[in-house]
Amino acid sequence: MENNLFTNAHILAWLQYFSDYSEVDLERVKILDITRKNKNLIPTVESHRSVLVFTEAGHPDIFYRMYNAGLGECTVIYNEGSEPSGPIKENKVYDMMDRGINASAGMLILNPNARSTFKFGMSNQSFAFGSVRYVGSEIRAVLLSKMQIDMQKNICVISGESIAVEAANLAAEGTVIAVEYNRRDRKTLEDNVSQFGLNNVTIIDHVDEETMAGLPVPDVTMLVASASMEQEMKCLLKLNPNMEFVVYTLDFTVAASMPELCKSFGINDLDIIQLSVSKLNSKHNFDTQPAPWIITGKAGE
Repeated sequence: MENNLFTNAHILAWLQYFSDYSEVDLERVKILDITRKNKNLIPTVESHRSVLVFTEAGHPDIFYRMYNAGLGECTVIYNEGSEPSGPIKENKVYDMMDRGINASAGMLILNPNARSTFKFGMSNQSFAFGSVRYVGSEIRAVLLSKMQIDMQKNICVISGESIAVEAANLAAEGTVIAVEYNRRDRKTLEDNVSQFGLNNVTIIDHVDEETMAGLPVPDVTMLVASASMEQEMKCLLKLNPNMEFVVYTLDFTVAASMPELCKSFGINDLDIIQLSVSKLNSKHNFDTQPAPWIITGKAGE
């Protein structure tokens, strides 16, 4: 297998091998080649009952990462070689945490608890600790819903660390461009990307034609309103004149000014909402969280 690439012939051979030695319904198997760029293992296993994974040698902590993500009960069917032949083995992920991948090969991962629907609004406790104060999970769920994410969407997220992470999980075959101006916040985001095993996130430190050059053109941009917002929107609209925008702000003045700003950029179908979330605390009183405005619209129509 030159350059660790798996051709159609390789894939068919591994499918035949697992068909001969296991009782898995291969008609329902999701094929994932993580030797290719932007392919995420953990989100794929979370959402599919059967995943045929192709990987190169290395990945010393691949099973440990799966275990940390709550996938310890998944079953791994594999062999010890780099070709689809010989004895087949079967173990739980929690029994394989101290081993990596020693050859370019295929393995079949079974997850009977896979979910078949998108899951919005991960708990903030799931994210890496660091400099970032994460938005509440309920508000994040609404933001992600407004972004209308699908598997192959290309997304730009500006100053929205947890949004970038969760969007990358949902857009498993797309790309997330995460913009973080603050060095410490970039480090926290890098920790999250590593923790969740995300290969489809590109982190940059600002938005301009140079930093965006060579990156996939975003379909939708989620941004936290700031002093650089107009410059960011202008740059992004040059890349995609039909860009969809989702803007988050806690500033009423900014929210009130958005209709005029969006009109100047040719952004139509404007929708502005305010979210208020209250949670019952241990003293049986309700704590009210900051109530942001969320502005959505699409250019070019």
